[in-house]
Amino acid sequence: MATYVIGDLQGCFEPLQRLLQQINFSTKDDTLWFCGDLIARGPQSLECLNFIYNLGSSAQVVLGNHDLHFIACYYGIAEVKAKDKLQPLLQANNLETLVHWLRYQPLMHVCQQRNAMMVHAGLAPDWQLTEALEMTQEVQTQLQQQPLNLLQNMYGNKPVRFADAKTKEQRWRYTINSCTRMRFCSKTGALDLKHKGHPNDQPDLVPWYEFCRNKVLPQLFFGHWAALNGFSPVDNVFALDTGCVWGNSLTAYCIDSQKRFSVAATVL
Repeated sequence: MATYVIGDLQGCFEPLQRLLQQINFSTKDDTLWFCGDLIARGPQSLECLNFIYNLGSSAQVVLGNHDLHFIACYYGIAEVKAKDKLQPLLQANNLETLVHWLRYQPLMHVCQQRNAMMVHAGLAPDWQLTEALEMTQEVQTQLQQQPLNLLQNMYGNKPVRFADAKTKEQRWRYTINSCTRMRFCSKTGALDLKHKGHPNDQPDLVPWYEFCRNKVLPQLFFGHWAALNGFSPVDNVFALDTGCVWGNSLTAYCIDSQKRFSVAATVL
């Protein structure tokens, strides 16, 4: 019986199946945690969603930015991008079921039993864990009960500090940005959502995880940042996006054995 945390799938279904063979995954005994961005850019988004949906209680998911954007596209709030390769998913017979299921997935998952937590992008410097859980629960409830209001207001880069959020819509946007889009921050902890790439290329900015060094947290697992290639220099913070959709690899981390497993991306 083991729990494996898996980095960004982004529609890479075939590598996922090879990775599960490598770890001898058992639906009866094991649990899979998925770090978000289940879909988009890869060739088999529909297959990924159907597979995880059918895992039932053997799977735990957090939402990523691509997952939320897809939900917004379903409701006509955002435009589908051709490069996201989502047409098979949008034409699926069970599309409504899959969107409803996605809407009920959290932004953050914490498991006290395993002393572990998972989020797609990271934990905002402005927050301790209790504040993050409170705000992600607020967003989750809104996504379930009144998704249109949330989705219509989630796009944008401001506010960059939680204290600057003056309305509930701004609180939601800050929460979504920090949990699904954040990579870098200013030296004072303000979100910087414009820059990507490797930390060595941005000497004036600070990776968000550096602000976790003095926080008391469970093991923190995240995806989203392929340029890190699975490396975090902060103890107890684990990067798992190893860029499968970009031709690199798909990675799983076993919480129980503390071992990593990886398979190469599909060669098309």
